[in-house]
Amino acid sequence: MADKSPFVVSPDWLQERLGRPGLSVLDASWYLPAQNRDAKAEYDTAHIPGAIFFDHEEMSDPDSQLPHTLMKPEAFAAAASSMGITNDDTIVVYDGPGMMTAPRVWWMFRTFGAKNAFVLDGGFDNWKKDGRPVTNAVTKIAPSAFAPDFDPGKVASFTQMREIVEGRSRQIADARSAGRFKGVDPEPREGLRSGHMPGARSVPSTSLSENGYLKDISQLRDVLNSAGIDLSRPVVTSCGSGITAAVITLALESVGHKDNILYDGSWSEWGGNKDTPVATGDA
Repeated sequence: MADKSPFVVSPDWLQERLGRPGLSVLDASWYLPAQNRDAKAEYDTAHIPGAIFFDHEEMSDPDSQLPHTLMKPEAFAAAASSMGITNDDTIVVYDGPGMMTAPRVWWMFRTFGAKNAFVLDGGFDNWKKDGRPVTNAVTKIAPSAFAPDFDPGKVASFTQMREIVEGRSRQIADARSAGRFKGVDPEPREGLRSGHMPGARSVPSTSLSENGYLKDISQLRDVLNSAGIDLSRPVVTSCGSGITAAVITLALESVGHKDNILYDGSWSEWGGNKDTPVATGDA
């Protein structure tokens, strides 16, 4: 297993540890309308025993006009504390299909100072398929104290992104589908132009996993290299609203790439702005 990411845990690993003190399990499933799945309803019907539902809409900055914007540190800490999570917990995050929305929450907790955050390999759909334990019982939560240690250097602002696009100081890795990147498929959100930031590389988040399982480190390196990402240079990750960009972040960190940041506004901000440069096609 030496070639597996140090940031994912296997279903066997998690199942053996369920119920142990200091373990926090989060169901971070979230779906686009086209996927026709209700994450909260699915959680209420069945979840991993002891799991807490992480609501991406609730866990975003209420003052932002953009979807899924990172909360302010104090607000995140208060919300994490109300879920019974501390900085010292072993935090395991999962989503339905695997490697879709869970990496965003893994990234959030790491950005706010949690040292032991992981993503469940394979997701909940595979967990159920394999006959592992599930429950519909309400998870009892003992409030805790999460003390934030926010690292602003992990987040790219709109101003920074303009500078990156202009100066090419960082490579841009775009997690959206190839069709959306090229500008041939419409954006799922209204009012956004189609295409990508000039100089960006297409790294669809789906290319980094297989059947919900994160690819091995050597395979991740191959995917990133094939997309034109030079792993010796700085990278900024982006997507539609800052969620699946974290799948690329997870892949980068897994292969040992440390100089990466995530553009939180992503295409919702860039593509919704009328005076930002937009490229189409493969270039």
